Amino acid sequence: MTNDHRATPAWPASAKPHSPLQPSGSDGDSAGRNRGVQPGNAVKQRTPLAERVWKMLVWGAMVFFLLNVVLLIATVAVSSVGTRWFGTLLPEGFTLHWYAQAWSDFQLASVLWVTVEVVGAVVILSVLLGVPAAYALARVQFPGKRFAVLVFLLPLMVPPVTYGIPMATVMYKVGLAGTLPGVVLANLVPALPFVILVMTPFIEQIDPNLEAAARIFGANTFRYFRHVLLPLLVPGMLAAALLVLVRTIGMFELTFFTAGPGTQTLVVALYYAVFSTGVRAPQSIDAMAMIYMAITLVWVLIALQFVSPTQIVSRVKEQKR
Repeated sequence: MTNDHRATPAWPASAKPHSPLQPSGSDGDSAGRNRGVQPGNAVKQRTPLAERVWKMLVWGAMVFFLLNVVLLIATVAVSSVGTRWFGTLLPEGFTLHWYAQAWSDFQLASVLWVTVEVVGAVVILSVLLGVPAAYALARVQFPGKRFAVLVFLLPLMVPPVTYGIPMATVMYKVGLAGTLPGVVLANLVPALPFVILVMTPFIEQIDPNLEAAARIFGANTFRYFRHVLLPLLVPGMLAAALLVLVRTIGMFELTFFTAGPGTQTLVVALYYAVFSTGVRAPQSIDAMAMIYMAITLVWVLIALQFVSPTQIVSRVKEQKR
């Protein structure tokens, strides 16, 4: 008997039998690649397009807003120097007569002097009171510190109307309303916390070891403040003073509630010029508005030379546990 040995095909190690259910060649490779595509990849591919659309929408909204502001300011500026402007793109002529008329009709000389007095007093008092308070909050740890910080910053977190009306009511009862000290006190309420808000980061950046070194070399408190601390605080104090100056010039609500006929600042006088009874030329009101805007813009540009808006961050250190 002979054994019938049938030859069994030997498959190479790298080769496998072909199954009729499995795609062969490049079809199988492409199918595998298709099966490996995750749903998130399609989302990632759509992300750049969505980001571009979002950026275009944001920039479009910003350009639209700025364009409207520029056109409004340009309209007021052209009206303040125009003679007659009815149904045409530009006025028939240009003149500075309306600025002279606004200066005399609205008594801008006395209004500007009152504004200087109020702003100067608020700036000086807020810096004198706010710098020591900011130094105490930055250096001293005491019970109830968070509550004290909240109380100091509360006038900045709520609208001025919410506390302006009750404050004005009290001032009228005690006889401070309508006087220059009353207007200064009313504007000092939000100005003092603003100085604390600006000065606290400046004081926290000063190394406390400088005070210890000055004490070692025999410096008392006054000499330490005069020769060591004050030169380091001057940039922050200047920035805080300029920002308080700009805020006080534009503070309408509190000044409107407490000012009298002889203690109106420029922004309140502008409001009365627009809404009070009587017939006034619109061009003279526009001229008064341009004077107010020019004064505010000049001080804003000066303030931006010393401090950036992104640096106005209050960072009170907590006691380490």
